[in-house]
Amino acid sequence: MSKVAVIGAGYVGLVTGACLADLGNDVTVVDVNEEKVALLRRRQIPFYEPGLAELVERNARAGRLTFTASYADAVPGAEFAIIAVSTPEGEGGEADLSYVEAAAASIAGAMDGPLIVVNKSTVPPLTGDKVSEVLKKHNAQHPATVVSNPEFLREGSAIQDFMHPDRIVVGSNDREAAERVAGLYAPLQAPVLVTPNIYTSEMVKYASNAFLAARISFINEIAWISERVGADAKLVAEGMGLDRRIGSAYLDAGIGYGGSCFPKDVAALAAVAEQFNYHPELLHAVMDINRDQRMLVIDILREALEELPGRVIGLLGLSFKPNTDDMREAPSVDIAKVLLAAGAEVRAYDPAAIERSKQLLPGVVYTNDAYEVATGADAVVLVTEWNEFRQLDMARVRQLMRRPVIVDGRNIYDPAALKGLGFTYRGIGRD
Repeated sequence: MSKVAVIGAGYVGLVTGACLADLGNDVTVVDVNEEKVALLRRRQIPFYEPGLAELVERNARAGRLTFTASYADAVPGAEFAIIAVSTPEGEGGEADLSYVEAAAASIAGAMDGPLIVVNKSTVPPLTGDKVSEVLKKHNAQHPATVVSNPEFLREGSAIQDFMHPDRIVVGSNDREAAERVAGLYAPLQAPVLVTPNIYTSEMVKYASNAFLAARISFINEIAWISERVGADAKLVAEGMGLDRRIGSAYLDAGIGYGGSCFPKDVAALAAVAEQFNYHPELLHAVMDINRDQRMLVIDILREALEELPGRVIGLLGLSFKPNTDDMREAPSVDIAKVLLAAGAEVRAYDPAAIERSKQLLPGVVYTNDAYEVATGADAVVLVTEWNEFRQLDMARVRQLMRRPVIVDGRNIYDPAALKGLGFTYRGIGRD
């Protein structure tokens, strides 16, 4: 059992802390937000993630997981301090490392002996060097070794991803320190990649997210072409995915990616490239296609309804993906803002994200279920592919709507079946 301090009680930090505690470690999660700490001490989770509340409750009750707002309560005596704070997108697309640097300074101020400091926050290459400099500046007395250990957690399935990972990646300029961090995950019996320096590990995370984002933008461009030549983009993707060299993951045409990772990570990687005087054309194309894809919904609605002022538009789903309440970079935000600015009335329902959405979209009318969204609507847009939307009584939806226009932003419905019910159906890259 190891004594671990996790810095940051956000999505990555809380999931990491709870899972490491479940593996038998003594974990203290630090967050400077005292209200959040008080909430966690009452076993209340500040965001939605399936299974996390139960995991926190179990390990807190067992005494393996505690929460504090004080670094002095967590860092002294710890073997590992894991930095899992936010790295938001800066004005020029670069990653804002101010929270990471502040965490490193606070760790240094609380150290009472040798320590391995782990960068789990998503950070660009060369960040490990900056963290080392901060640690030395604020505590020259005790040695601290920095290790990169990027997270690969998907919102909505984070606990599964942590406990059954495809791989563990660790990297450091100190091989022994990297292997000690890898040892934290030994009970998982997962493949481990120990990189020969810290920069390679840092790059793995950015390259992975950029590649997945590129697949999404690629299939969305294929969808645009498919629709114009009379092909069905969903079946095109299925045919591609049957090729073992390609696979089917992240080949779902739709209204683009969102969330806390892909948008800022692609932008940050592009910013890193530009710092070294390289123009990352592919990365910029990925971002441009994703941005344009959101506005495709507006174009479809204008075509189907002839005009937007006074129209009632319903949105099914608000979060950027199912099984989370995360609204960061959610396509629903851009779509709703454009519709409201055009004079449309926007109604919306989401199983988990309504409270967060109210802060971002106060002009939207929020409903209790999908059928209330459809009542009197001129069009309904499927924005987030929650499972409950797959099970709707579409005949009932058709009866409730004023005009039966469905924009299937995630291609989850059968076009022929909906047309048979009398809907005007528009998908992404399919008719």
